[in-house]
Amino acid sequence: MKPLLIEIGFEELPAAPLLRELGAIETKYKNALKEFGFDSPFSFDFTPRRFVFFHKAFPCAQDSFTETLFGPPVSSGLESSAAIGFAKKCGATSADLIRSIQKGREVFAYEKRVEGKPLEKVLGAMLEGFLKSLNVGKTMRWGAFSYEFARPVRWLIARYGDQTIDCELFGVKSGGFTFAHRSHSFEPQKIEKAENYKTFLADRGVILGAQKRRETILKQFEQIEKNSGLKIEIDEDLLDEVIAITEYPTALLGDFDKRFLELPSEIIVASMKTNQRYFAVFENGELTNRFVVVANALTDDFSAVIAGNEKVLRPRLSDALFFWQNDLKNGLQDEPLKQISYAQGLGTIWDKQEREREIVKRLQSFFGIKDEFIDRAAALSKRDLATQIVYEFAELQGVMGMRYALKLGENETVARAIYEQYLPLGEEGAPPKTQTGALLAIATKIDALMSLFSIGLIPSGSKDPLALRRAAASIAKIAVDRNLALPIGAFIRSLKDLYKPFDYALLEGFFKERLYFVLGATQPILKAVLATGDDDVLTIAQKTRALEQISKNDGFKENVSLFKRVANILKDQELSALGGADPSLFETKEERELYEAFGSIDAQGVSALLGALFALKEPLDRFFNAVMVNVENPAIRANRLSLLAAIYRRFLTIADIKEIGF
Repeated sequence: MKPLLIEIGFEELPAAPLLRELGAIETKYKNALKEFGFDSPFSFDFTPRRFVFFHKAFPCAQDSFTETLFGPPVSSGLESSAAIGFAKKCGATSADLIRSIQKGREVFAYEKRVEGKPLEKVLGAMLEGFLKSLNVGKTMRWGAFSYEFARPVRWLIARYGDQTIDCELFGVKSGGFTFAHRSHSFEPQKIEKAENYKTFLADRGVILGAQKRRETILKQFEQIEKNSGLKIEIDEDLLDEVIAITEYPTALLGDFDKRFLELPSEIIVASMKTNQRYFAVFENGELTNRFVVVANALTDDFSAVIAGNEKVLRPRLSDALFFWQNDLKNGLQDEPLKQISYAQGLGTIWDKQEREREIVKRLQSFFGIKDEFIDRAAALSKRDLATQIVYEFAELQGVMGMRYALKLGENETVARAIYEQYLPLGEEGAPPKTQTGALLAIATKIDALMSLFSIGLIPSGSKDPLALRRAAASIAKIAVDRNLALPIGAFIRSLKDLYKPFDYALLEGFFKERLYFVLGATQPILKAVLATGDDDVLTIAQKTRALEQISKNDGFKENVSLFKRVANILKDQELSALGGADPSLFETKEERELYEAFGSIDAQGVSALLGALFALKEPLDRFFNAVMVNVENPAIRANRLSLLAAIYRRFLTIADIKEIGF
């Protein structure tokens, strides 16, 4: 067992796919180790030009093992041609065969000793398999090779103890050389000792650890803020990207012409982030004409670097200013939307906007809401998609609709709703704050679900490129937040005249699956609530949360078990056929006590009713201990079943208790 250092050097990997794959790299490397019979803890580090794996103790060879090969059934006989042929294939004779059990039958088998191969014989193949398993960008070929990877592999270190393991990866032979930061040197750098590897790189302008680069950048941000009195907006996604594209990061403060502050702040920030990977800078809550760029250079004078970045940003902002002014001059127009296709079979963006206008009208009627702004907001909701700014920065849809609407004199509520139609942004995002925005957001998402389901674009497995799962979850989140009683199944069926026919039950089931994530309930509890046939999102949420809360109380499992006994006794009965219990037919005090305890329930609200029903535990226990339900007398039996049915029916107004499992 010796230390093993692996460094795979590339040309710079693309940041976005690298970041998407980053969480899977260690798992895939571990799988490669396992496939080749190794099990050794390791650390992983990366820069845009290298992957580094380090094992403190790694075996010099694979473990030897015994492999069992299975042959024909014993019933064929040891001297049969099948047994002799199997033995010959194994490099043995029939006398070497043993008996074994495979899939429930006795067969001939041969145990073969497989000797583990030395590390140097398998390391290259293991690393190649690992690289081929990665998805770090579109693959390419280089030189005269047939190898394919996201970027050409340029060097390889395989250091085992003090020795270099002789192996090859994608045409590159292993050596004892790495490469420093390009600003330091283009020449290969010989590594003398693997234990000094990180320090060796750091002295040559490479901070190997991503966390160390993060800490370096954030400390530099703090220093800039302290020196300037400004506040840097730390966009975590942008920070991750900058970490992934630098080996020796240095944060620098630059500026741009103040005239560009005429632009809405969102445009400036989007232009800096998307095109240049710059961080926005604020003063007293207002965007300033400053920016922070994280350079990947080694120099004592960064003035040229700052000037170069300022020069590059200037035409970007000039274009944005032109687009903004031109869009304002043209106004928010309807006609261009008729030229933008939404999806095949669903018409244009204008058609989608008109469907949403109709949906918000029906939502108002359904909820009994009068909203003087909603139709205007719906009529303007998609017009910013035809503007030059949104064409350039698609992520600003809605935001720019609001900005243009305000600048063109629209009511503030209308403008706000244009932005809020896209809320919530992500699973943890906040829902719309205004009623107008909430109604428009529900309409936008219902149309997306119904229109795309109607043409068969339904999410399958983990794939959901059109974010329909998020749309369904968002509808529920908004309905609960705004206290809107929305029976989703009934409402989507009321809109079927707007779409091609499709399986509405499929969409309803798809929607209810999202409730598990929105309500944060355990699966058995939500399943119990849904089993009652409830369709209203708000009611489902109220019942689920009440049941979830009471499930935390002591004795909940015992209560559930008791009510499951009630459900099991009634499982073959038609509940609606069992009327009320007749007190004159009671034969025991336990029947009367249960009847009176149940009759005294006068609870208001779901939580109170649940508490009152679970409070029946003691009289129910006494009832089951003293009373036989299925007696021979049909009248007495029916009366006792009716008493239990009344209790069960009351519970079914909240949840089907038998669906809760432990």
